[in-house]
Amino acid sequence: MYNNSLQQILELDGEARYDYFLDAVVEERDIWILVNADNQFLKIVAEEDGVAYLPVWPNSEFAEHYATGSEGLSPKAVSLPDFFRKWVSGLTRDGLEVGVFPGMDEELWITSPEELKQDLQELMSSAF
Repeated sequence: MYNNSLQQILELDGEARYDYFLDAVVEERDIWILVNADNQFLKIVAEEDGVAYLPVWPNSEFAEHYATGSEGLSPKAVSLPDFFRKWVSGLTRDGLEVGVFPGMDEELWITSPEELKQDLQELMSSAF
């Protein structure tokens, strides 16, 4: 991905990044997370309201860009079937939301794992 298109996408507002994320994930069939050397996924707790969430990205380049300057974090793909089958129930059980595609601004689309799954499934069914 070209650096300036990466920059342009990162500068979109939260809703536009969410839409971009849905389209890209449906096309590629992977969701990207960041993991540390122990293969533990990055979890963020928002300072203002204490909401805990798993940040996710549409591809490895965006995840890598986000991890710049963070020691020991690397992108890891989660296939869409695995996300639907394992991650949605696990995140729900653990009380974690999903922070979809953090960008350059402070605005972040936070949704429940079930809602994200539903949005992705709706888009996949309309694509056929």
